[in-house]
Amino acid sequence: MSDSKTIAVPGLAPYPVRHWPAEGLIERLAIRLAGRTQALNPLRYRSGSLRRLVRRIRHREADLTNLSDPELHEMVRNLRRDIHMQERLSAGETVRCFALVSEVVHRKLGMRLYDVQLLAGLEMLRGRLVEVRTGEGKTLIAALPAVAVALSGFPVHVVTVNDYLARRDAEFLGPVFEFFGLSVGVVKGGMQPDERRRAYDCDVTYCTNKDLAFDHLRDRLVLGEEDNDIRLKSERFLKGSGAGRDTLLRGLHFAILDEVDSVLVDEARTPLILSREVRDSVDNADRQTALDFAGKLVSGDDFLLLKRERLAQLTRQGALRAEDELGELKGIWANAIAREELVTQALTALHFFQRNHHYLVTDDKIRIIDEYTGRIMEDRFWSAGLHQMIELKEGCEPTVPRGTVARMTYQRFFRRYCRMAGMSGTIDEVRRELWNVYRLPVRKIPTNRPPRVRTRAARVVLTDEEKWEKVAGRVAEFNATGAPVLIGTRSVEASRRASAALTSIGIAHVVLNAEQDAEEANIVAAAGECGAVTVATNMAGRGTDIKLGSGAVEAGGLHVIMTEYHDARRIDRQLAGRCGRQGDPGYFETWVSLDDTLMTLDGNRLLAALARRLLPVLGMWVGRLAFRHAQMQTENLHMRMRYDLLNADKAMGEKLAFAGRGE
Repeated sequence: MSDSKTIAVPGLAPYPVRHWPAEGLIERLAIRLAGRTQALNPLRYRSGSLRRLVRRIRHREADLTNLSDPELHEMVRNLRRDIHMQERLSAGETVRCFALVSEVVHRKLGMRLYDVQLLAGLEMLRGRLVEVRTGEGKTLIAALPAVAVALSGFPVHVVTVNDYLARRDAEFLGPVFEFFGLSVGVVKGGMQPDERRRAYDCDVTYCTNKDLAFDHLRDRLVLGEEDNDIRLKSERFLKGSGAGRDTLLRGLHFAILDEVDSVLVDEARTPLILSREVRDSVDNADRQTALDFAGKLVSGDDFLLLKRERLAQLTRQGALRAEDELGELKGIWANAIAREELVTQALTALHFFQRNHHYLVTDDKIRIIDEYTGRIMEDRFWSAGLHQMIELKEGCEPTVPRGTVARMTYQRFFRRYCRMAGMSGTIDEVRRELWNVYRLPVRKIPTNRPPRVRTRAARVVLTDEEKWEKVAGRVAEFNATGAPVLIGTRSVEASRRASAALTSIGIAHVVLNAEQDAEEANIVAAAGECGAVTVATNMAGRGTDIKLGSGAVEAGGLHVIMTEYHDARRIDRQLAGRCGRQGDPGYFETWVSLDDTLMTLDGNRLLAALARRLLPVLGMWVGRLAFRHAQMQTENLHMRMRYDLLNADKAMGEKLAFAGRGE
């Protein structure tokens, strides 16, 4: 990071965070101009200086091969002494550290780091984001900057997207960290405060973005409005650095983000809200009345649905009808504003939140599904009474409403880190936004081996029924050759339809969606076996690695079929990246219909209607063009929503006590 004046010195501050500087008009214009340059310039990897460093690392590594473990331990102790409390390592120190890591990885894990992995690690140590293709070993890449920073004496947070990946990666790299004398902790959902504090006290801590952000919110409540260094230092002196202190974390020193676009972009549309149970001003009987009334309203006459924004609006006719039928009731119904807000919320629950798409119902409980990963988001609730409205809609016992205690966006939280780096297989499309919001440049790392994936142009059909028939036929063709097949769907409901289509023609298959998330690792591990057919939601595209079994390479590798475009091209590329890992053969094709969710959003329906008429006449290119335009529109809308949320959160941060000194 170049703006070192805005960074707290980790060795001196009791709870270091980065305080984002105020930006004037000229600064904002310069940043936006740089962002446009980032978007126009692909920034493919071509840094000769880092390539020379890689050669130096390889030469140094060769000298370590014949040394004993005690001799390596002595080199580690010398390195730790030389780089203690250094925020930036010199070229020579970096070479020493990376060569040691590479040799230790080889001894403990039996794997040798590739040159491209060293390149990615060097970029991340410089505080950059790297795009590394799926299957290139991101778990090992994270070990390079993690060891370097942790040996310097600064805590490292390795941030993943779910508990399983955090535990898996920590266990996998545990022997490497142990060799360097570094402690490793894992923060998981359901842990008690003392357990979390012990995990954060380790040199390297693996955790999810949600756990980390909410734990920091809790710390902000403890710290109060101002970071009083004298008070904190006194408490540390009296209580020590362990379980006796009030805060969970030791500050925000250095973060390594895995699947960085999922964390910094996809999650950024939803604010982090720390809540607690509160007394409700609206009882469940009133919510049920609102649901019953909303179910009788006519779309287009009584209300409008803005699908892009997920907003419902009562028309003048709908408001008058609510007044006529509900206005004479007692309590909240006598107030026109409150009455219309409650009916609008009921319309939102009925029309924008669908079972098996946005949530599951299990054990009389609403469980929210992450729309980008397909995974269950445990202990998450919709706010402002919407969760209770959906519970009533599904016939579940309503939970106690929750009120906001503290609030922050992911953008503002991760901007607080003194230093940050990250990696993903798909960040090229959002490099401009990542620069504008986080000031993080993106570097695209080449693959270790040339990719061998064959891609077929998207096939567009008119209806869902035709799509699933075609998909089932293609799976039958591939299955006859013994090739493993992965079918990517957008929702639980879509995965069920795909399963039904395969069952109807007698194709044996396995389904992976939010209902089977506990079995994810086993299902994914078997998806590359010869003749395997797997139907999966987006969860198969994040943090998983499908290895080919015996005979699968000869059959052409993994065949991936995407059955619906997502809101962002990045998500499509995540699914495509499942095949062709490490130079393996692979095949990718897309089947979509004009009935798909993307084409039913506001602003896209007219386009879909036009494409429906022209497709039989002009051919597939019309449908492809329509889908591409619809996807671009949705991407731009979501980007504006993220900017708006950040700006609103910055304004709110000036007022709420837990926000401290702004950024």
